[in-house]
Amino acid sequence: MTRLILTLDGRSLAEYNMSKERCTIGRLSDNDVRIDNTAVSGHHALIINILNDSFLEDLNSTNGTYVNGKLIKKHSLQHNDLITIGHHQLRFIDSHADAGDDEFEKTLVIQSTDVTDDRLRPISRQPLANASTAAAPTQTHRASEAAPRRLSRLHVLSGPFSGRELELTKVLTTLGRPGLQVAAVTRRGDQHYLMYIDSGEAGHFPQVNGEPIGLQARRLVDNDVITLAGVKMAFFEV
Repeated sequence: MTRLILTLDGRSLAEYNMSKERCTIGRLSDNDVRIDNTAVSGHHALIINILNDSFLEDLNSTNGTYVNGKLIKKHSLQHNDLITIGHHQLRFIDSHADAGDDEFEKTLVIQSTDVTDDRLRPISRQPLANASTAAAPTQTHRASEAAPRRLSRLHVLSGPFSGRELELTKVLTTLGRPGLQVAAVTRRGDQHYLMYIDSGEAGHFPQVNGEPIGLQARRLVDNDVITLAGVKMAFFEV
């Protein structure tokens, strides 16, 4: 569980558990974290929680949002980060900070397409990590080798890397192009969900089978077609 500790001039005012997927911070009463001060915009900032990852976004506030003294627009929150909004501060506490986070390592699948194929890694050798495309198709194994256990996967249907696949080996896999459209596929038990994170245009949501998913996580089923950052991908269950 993550939480925020609200302080003013070093004095603790309140504590909030981040139990929702989306938590707003601002001056108006409909915010999850309300800071009643004129230096704070009505809807000042937003925190998106995806499993053990939290993302902070400034909502075009008048006075800006700062993390550890630096002005940010979007920021991936880390344990003990200090968020400054107006005259108030919010300490971000992550109870999972001491746990190993290899399982939650994010994978950026689609960025710019100006990379060469020698940076691609076949799935059968190593999962894709921080590369610019989906991984290459699994290589054919010799008959004497045991076949690996198949995982749920994404198969790229369009664009310059059409035909390539990415096995969903992590609990959280981030997809998209920062500044254009970003989403994440999360694994919850034996099910996978697609969740919107960010886009360059308000309300520009990823689509599943031609329908925008909106702000709520969308459960994926076998043969669903995802459209994200101009690329189509098919989801295949185990």
